[in-house]
Amino acid sequence: MKFKFSKLAALVVIAAIALSVAPMAHAQAGEYVKTFDLPKTPATDGAYKDVDPSGVTFVWWHNHTQARETALKAIIDKFNAGNPWKITVNPLNKGGYGDIYQAMLAGLQTKDLPGLTVAYQNEAGTYQTANGLVDLNDFVNDKTYGFGDKGLADFFQGFLASDINSQFNGQRTGFALYRSMEVLYYNADALKTLGHDAPPKSWDEFKQWSCDFVKANAGKIGYEVRTDASFVAAATFAQGGDIYDYKAGKFTYNSPAAMVAPQVMQDMLKSKCASLIANPGGFSDQNDFTSGKSLFYIGSSSGIPFIDGGIKKAPQPFAWNVTAIPYKDQPVQNVYGASVSIPKTNTKTQLAAWLFVRWFSEPEQQAAWATASQYFPVRQSTAAGLADVFKAVPAYKTAFDLLKTTKAEPPFAGYNPIRAEASNALNDVLDGANVTERFTKLNDTANDLIAKYKPNLTPATPKPATKAATAAGTMAATMAATKAATAAK
Repeated sequence: MKFKFSKLAALVVIAAIALSVAPMAHAQAGEYVKTFDLPKTPATDGAYKDVDPSGVTFVWWHNHTQARETALKAIIDKFNAGNPWKITVNPLNKGGYGDIYQAMLAGLQTKDLPGLTVAYQNEAGTYQTANGLVDLNDFVNDKTYGFGDKGLADFFQGFLASDINSQFNGQRTGFALYRSMEVLYYNADALKTLGHDAPPKSWDEFKQWSCDFVKANAGKIGYEVRTDASFVAAATFAQGGDIYDYKAGKFTYNSPAAMVAPQVMQDMLKSKCASLIANPGGFSDQNDFTSGKSLFYIGSSSGIPFIDGGIKKAPQPFAWNVTAIPYKDQPVQNVYGASVSIPKTNTKTQLAAWLFVRWFSEPEQQAAWATASQYFPVRQSTAAGLADVFKAVPAYKTAFDLLKTTKAEPPFAGYNPIRAEASNALNDVLDGANVTERFTKLNDTANDLIAKYKPNLTPATPKPATKAATAAGTMAATMAATKAATAAK
């Protein structure tokens, strides 16, 4: 018996085929295809050709606690319930950044690794010295699972660039799902009393207005000086410079741009318009700002909701806002934050983890996470879903608008000891050392350290915290400090 294929049946088949290949065709043409609309069958080309992630379950090592952890679980539940591959993500709070770093070092030896882990860029660099991570360029640029040109254009480009590591020939060792940045908090009411309706733009204004504030307010101070490496980097970026020359492959702490803020800080201490932080580990500078004792505070934008809460609870609340770090020609902000990395396990788990990361980066999920966490979203189009946040927290909107021009600190394995040296150099300057001489020495030390760096992939034995260790810190500890302290409040 001969089977007769009707015209109607033919049209139905053609339409079905068109629908099934449409998402892939759009992706190849540069369009962004939402994750849940990607082809359900394995890709026919690319690094993950013929890999089927269906039914995979993997663990995500993260550090979020309290309200942020609750929000994270809700987002993950949505993915687990709705993704067409029946992938299951199991979130696991593995402790702080340092705990996760040590667990990853151990896992690289035992091969007991999660499917996804939180990691600062320099930590990811250390993992990659053991060839422990997936190069996410394989996903980002994939014809099926990538973002397409239009999708990539929606990201804040500085965020995308921050995980590309030149130590490993441009491999992308992580992917940003959120960021925060260094900002200047200011007491708007106090500035208005001094005759200023806008925050300072230059370090000269910052210094002069701090001195004016001290003269007009006995017992108060203009600014309590941060001495960590991220402040050094932020101040350098804002002067139009950088702490590392990627073309020359050398640190540039000896540049004029890097020395401007240290000299200002030294001058302000001498004139008693600034002071050292009484208790850095206890965040006394943040508390002094929220109580109205100091005119300025410099810290992470992720602390905005906590600064707001502290000021509202103060005996005399005041109007405040955030602004760019004092700059030379235009604002350039230091953005930072941990990314997520995909350890090398097996191709099915790696693809499953990527599909989750890709989905998490979409505007709807980004808006939900930004609303709950007060971190910045990674996609510009997320702004459309943040109207309520912008209205409720004006300072967050002010900071969001500063994301147009950003830089990030080097993602290198071996950056931790260099960060400690940068902090030591600034502390020496505050003690009276010549800025040019001390930062020239810092630059020589930094380049010597990175040239001789050999990774230690042995997990450290936990030791009691010491004052010296707290002062030096690691990138993860420094970046996490504001978040950890404010989250506990």
